[in-house]
Amino acid sequence: MNQTSRLLLAGLAASTAILAGCATDAGVRNPSGVPVTEMRPDERGFVAGTGIESQDLVSVTDRMARSILGIAEISRAQARPYVVLEPVVNNTRFPINKDIFLTRIRTQLNSKAAGRVSFLDREMMRTLERERSLKQSGQVTASSDPNVVEFRGADFFLTGKLDGMTTRTSAGTSDYVLYSFRLTNARTSEIVWEDSAEIKKQGLEDAAYR
Repeated sequence: MNQTSRLLLAGLAASTAILAGCATDAGVRNPSGVPVTEMRPDERGFVAGTGIESQDLVSVTDRMARSILGIAEISRAQARPYVVLEPVVNNTRFPINKDIFLTRIRTQLNSKAAGRVSFLDREMMRTLERERSLKQSGQVTASSDPNVVEFRGADFFLTGKLDGMTTRTSAGTSDYVLYSFRLTNARTSEIVWEDSAEIKKQGLEDAAYR
């Protein structure tokens, strides 16, 4: 067999292998596994650990929102109070998104408080200040006097803290978490409201939290 014939046969073999591979790939199916189960956020699922989970978040924030609406500083206020959220302190061993607690309390109050309380968006301060500067310089139009400062001051600050205790033995893991929140008067520093919830869980195996 001459060199030319050998090259033709090699090319044919390579082409056949590529086509066969494509046919095989086209027939590949993902192996069947555990199907996804849609659950309510306040429902304890089968993938669970001893730490902070969605049902804890829902339960705690619902309770705090109801508690805040019941205090005289909110329910009997002559003028609608303005609240600023401060970062939550996480002293537990779980590296969770701690500020999701205040976010849910805020959304619960905004949707159910019927205008009895308002939240100031301090996360947008840089954007708001930049917008005001653009209006003052005439780069964008303004429907009101851009030189008048309209940013409101806070009447209250809402914050919280997550504290935890963990016990591990050969029998398993036990976690206790204390969820505490408070509302502080911005003028006097008086704590006008404070409430807490505590949850304890035990399990044979620990879980990874993100």
